[in-house]
Amino acid sequence: MTAPALDKTDLTSRPISEVIRQVAIPSSVGFFFHTMFNVVDTWWAGRIDTHAQAALALSLPVFFIITALASGIGTGSTALMGSALGAKDRDRAALTAVQMLSFGIFVSAFLAWFGLTFSPAIFGWLGAEGQYLETCLAYMNPIFACNVSTVAIYLFNAVLQSQGDTASLRNVLCFTAALNVVLDPWFIHGGFGLPAMGLAGVAWATVVLQSLGAVYLAFKARRTGLIKTARGRNLIPRPRIYAEIAHQGFPAALNSMTIALGFFVIFRFVSGFGPEASAAYGIATRIDQIVLMPTIGLSVAALTITAQNFGAGKIDRVRENLRRNLIYGAYLLLPLSVPIFLFAEPLMRIFTQDPAVVAVGAGYLRIDAFTLYGYVAIFVPTSVLQGMKRPLFAIWLGLSRQVAAPLLLFTLFTQVLDYPITALWFSIFAIVWISAVIALWFARRTIRKAEAEKG
Repeated sequence: MTAPALDKTDLTSRPISEVIRQVAIPSSVGFFFHTMFNVVDTWWAGRIDTHAQAALALSLPVFFIITALASGIGTGSTALMGSALGAKDRDRAALTAVQMLSFGIFVSAFLAWFGLTFSPAIFGWLGAEGQYLETCLAYMNPIFACNVSTVAIYLFNAVLQSQGDTASLRNVLCFTAALNVVLDPWFIHGGFGLPAMGLAGVAWATVVLQSLGAVYLAFKARRTGLIKTARGRNLIPRPRIYAEIAHQGFPAALNSMTIALGFFVIFRFVSGFGPEASAAYGIATRIDQIVLMPTIGLSVAALTITAQNFGAGKIDRVRENLRRNLIYGAYLLLPLSVPIFLFAEPLMRIFTQDPAVVAVGAGYLRIDAFTLYGYVAIFVPTSVLQGMKRPLFAIWLGLSRQVAAPLLLFTLFTQVLDYPITALWFSIFAIVWISAVIALWFARRTIRKAEAEKG
């Protein structure tokens, strides 16, 4: 007599450590290749010139506007679909999935209009002008015009992630990262019928690869059975469902947007130290992304596992999910602090030979080495809260951490006291750790209240 097949889409009964591995490992591997995708972009931009590399770095927070909205809607919808699946209400999960996709069409149209209209003003505010501004726009205009491919990836992945499938996105990110190694130099320098496009070629390579990834994820999401129209009934826009998606998704999007705003604030002050400083910070953040990959995977696991177990009323598993993810984060991140500190300059030299850029970036990385685990202690608790349908805390923490505190401290240290750029890096260190303590306290408090309400 054979044992019944294991349902890997159900995250409410198997050991927490097992489901964390199921969700977090593919997600972390995928985001490693996503980061490698960005690293390849940065490396090839550096082969053009320092200004192209600085333009790519300056474009990062602008690009983040797209990913913040798309990932926010995906995160909020994952919480809604996961909760419905945990409660064994598959029809409601399917309705949410289809409504999310139609909602995403409106978001994509808004992003295209917003980006093409306001990018020049945004880059101008960040300090770009003349040829520097033109280079920034050459990269971002194709990204904004074709942002539907980016949005589609996040939304189709939300359908899969709500059921514990992070392997499909991993496959997309691995595939596109590998192809990007070929497409970047081809699109930059031209050949085989393509004209040389410079930095704009990096953008068009991204658009092509994300479109391919969106098609694959659409196919995989369709096979789950959640993308069903119910003979067209699910296609009718439901203001109530839109409101639920917005209620969960926009706070998550705004939380992600605060990261973009934080980049705006940092680049506003960093650019005052010259293009070399902007290029250095852009490279250093790429290195950060590589090191923080486990944080992304653990955050995805914290959200997905919490959503299903909260929907099932299993608050004890939500608490265990938080605890386990924090422990795994310590195992993964703390050992990486040492090589980041010791090899800061060699790491920077992988991407640039400009001594001024290397010096500034290495200074950031040495301080950042002691900041890394603080990000785990922020992202995991806020993901748990989003899975519990408590997304608003992340907004207030994000606005405080990414905007209010940096504006206050950066202005004080660099414009009033006239300290060097190192003061920015120490400010980031202090802000991250204070925010981590607050996030942990609030998440544990929220779980205790949910346990008390359950009785």
